[in-house]
Amino acid sequence: MVMDGEVEEGGGGQVVETGEEETAPNASNTQGCTCEVQELMVVIGSIVAIGDYRRTQKKECQNLVRRLKLLLPLLEDVKDLHGQVPEKSLNPFWNLKKALLRVKKLLITCSEGSKIYLALENEAVMARFHRANEKLSQALEDLPYEELGVSEEVKEELDLVRMHLKRSKRRTDTQDIELAMDMMVVFSKDDERNADSAIIVRLAKKLELLTVEDLNAETIAVRKLVKERGGQNAESTQHVIELLNKFRQSGGLEEINVLDDPIVPKTLEKSPSLAIPHEFLCPITLEIMTDPVFVATGQTYERESIQKWLDSNHKTCPKTMQPLVHSSLVPNYALRNLILQWCENNNFQIPKKDASSSTEGSSEQKESVLSVVQNLSSNQLEVQRKAAKKIRMLSKENPVNRVLIAQSGGIPPLVQLLSYPDSKIQEHTVTALLNLSIDEANKKLIAIEGAIPAIIDVLRKGSVEAKGNSAAALFSLSIDDDIKAAIGLSNGIPPLVDLLQHGTIRGKRDAATALFNLSLNKANKTRAIEAGVIPPLLQLIKSPNSGMIDEALSILFLLASHPDGRQEIGQLSVIETLVEFIRDGTTKNKECATSVLLELGSSNSSFILAALQYGVLEHLIEITKSGNSRAQRKANSLLQLMSRSGFDFFGVFLFSCDQKFVKMVGTDENNPGVGVIGPANNQGGLRAGVGKFTTGIGHNRRALSSIDRNIIGVPPYPCAVNKRALSE
Repeated sequence: MVMDGEVEEGGGGQVVETGEEETAPNASNTQGCTCEVQELMVVIGSIVAIGDYRRTQKKECQNLVRRLKLLLPLLEDVKDLHGQVPEKSLNPFWNLKKALLRVKKLLITCSEGSKIYLALENEAVMARFHRANEKLSQALEDLPYEELGVSEEVKEELDLVRMHLKRSKRRTDTQDIELAMDMMVVFSKDDERNADSAIIVRLAKKLELLTVEDLNAETIAVRKLVKERGGQNAESTQHVIELLNKFRQSGGLEEINVLDDPIVPKTLEKSPSLAIPHEFLCPITLEIMTDPVFVATGQTYERESIQKWLDSNHKTCPKTMQPLVHSSLVPNYALRNLILQWCENNNFQIPKKDASSSTEGSSEQKESVLSVVQNLSSNQLEVQRKAAKKIRMLSKENPVNRVLIAQSGGIPPLVQLLSYPDSKIQEHTVTALLNLSIDEANKKLIAIEGAIPAIIDVLRKGSVEAKGNSAAALFSLSIDDDIKAAIGLSNGIPPLVDLLQHGTIRGKRDAATALFNLSLNKANKTRAIEAGVIPPLLQLIKSPNSGMIDEALSILFLLASHPDGRQEIGQLSVIETLVEFIRDGTTKNKECATSVLLELGSSNSSFILAALQYGVLEHLIEITKSGNSRAQRKANSLLQLMSRSGFDFFGVFLFSCDQKFVKMVGTDENNPGVGVIGPANNQGGLRAGVGKFTTGIGHNRRALSSIDRNIIGVPPYPCAVNKRALSE
């Protein structure tokens, strides 16, 4: 039977179903119990031996395996048990075995499954961890400890395991703020848009998909995933395939049709029983080499494949990722002779290359691109419009076209067309420049030709689609630090703020990505604040349906390091909203909100006090236990900052601020219970320099001073404070 009637995705791993055919035990003696326990120990042993896990779920897997190891002492106790064991005592062991098999299948998925799938479907995978923990906890709870006579020490250890399993939350180990922006751009719904190559490289690095070997292994895992899904979850599957091909393209590999392509290399399709020596296969294409060449690192590749890699402006060895000190290719005659000899001995015919991949075909491609570029300068409007559209499509298709268009002199006439009073030409042109900017070298060329002021002008006055693509182009160009500064100096930030406030949903996202990147520049932070970026950002975080809460919090985090930004962001209503996200938000909400609060509090402890009055303490403690790794680091840093500021957590007190007095409810050695500890002459709260009070601890008397005026008006909230006092 399939456990729980569920079939869960394997993510490209070997196991898909959540359970196996099992027959309930019917033995009623010690031998039956011993056999069942022995099987459980074997299952746990096989789980421990699974080994490496994907980066996105590594922490969850390791935590679960560590807890399972604690079950071994119990099983050893039961295995050594003497005497008769009733049949009903064996059934819980059978249920425990089913739960362990569920865990094993999940861990295999996290070890062998598609890295892209596990990253994109992280929330669903975390839900599977949650269900697995629940089943394990229930199975352990049902074990008849008294009847089995296990020791008290083992029972205590198992109680601890069950407690951890019950308290485990659905936790998503999300990526950092920059990665969230990258994913948003990569999965833009607009077919005419391309993700910047630098973004693809950052994503590939996070998912450990940089080398050719990793990409080929991921391709196999994705094919298995597609086969497992059998047409279900089509949209999600398409996302996985699209990102895989972006990674392959960035890595110098050809895009593939995962749905149709076989797993074996093309050279083996007709001879599946013939094993080609591994040394004869190009590491990039996995095809037998006909013209092997050395690169600077000493690795050997098929000449055509490595040349494509180099033509795409890669400066590293695809296999080792080491920098190439030069781009010269040296024929590997010795290996070529060995390949020819092997082919002759095995009657193996090397496949002929497609005509499209020949040198003549490349020349035709260059001539075609040159012809289209020349049409950009035509005197006929319709010819120019068609040429701009054609360049837009060519620049979208592949990296070779982007290089050829630039080499053919296509960038200067495109920049000139940006100012042409034709909405369609503007739209095609700015999108073409967006696509061309994916190439790192083209970024500089576009900026040198004076495109930035023209793109900003389209951002101000263009059509709806042209505005969004202009913002995306500025984002792509701003990957370069010099261009970040140039965009700010060209007054490009105010129209981006306007698009963030009044644009379409996609336009707002484009503006947010650009503003985030630009705000990494110190001078641009000032420009963004002066342009009024904070009010629309605050509006976004207070609008649950905006769909841009994390993006807005990410930008606020950058701006909070600026004095003017802190002053504008540090409103009581904003602090309250941040605490609400830390309490009830998504995993990413909690991470971003904690980051913003930490940045605010690092410069002004009043923000920390306000957050404490809104009850942030217990939620920060919860994040340190169940948040993602980045959120845990931020929460721990915030708690340490509170401690350094004088907010030591010897007790949790209740402040009740009203127009007459302040109460402190808590315990200390001199004044347990409730005591009136200080007057408050201002209605609704405390102000700097208003009264002094003691907390009842020895002779240590401290004043509550230097409290930010924004604190006035805060209603009673749970708050953790130092028993000595809040601040000097």
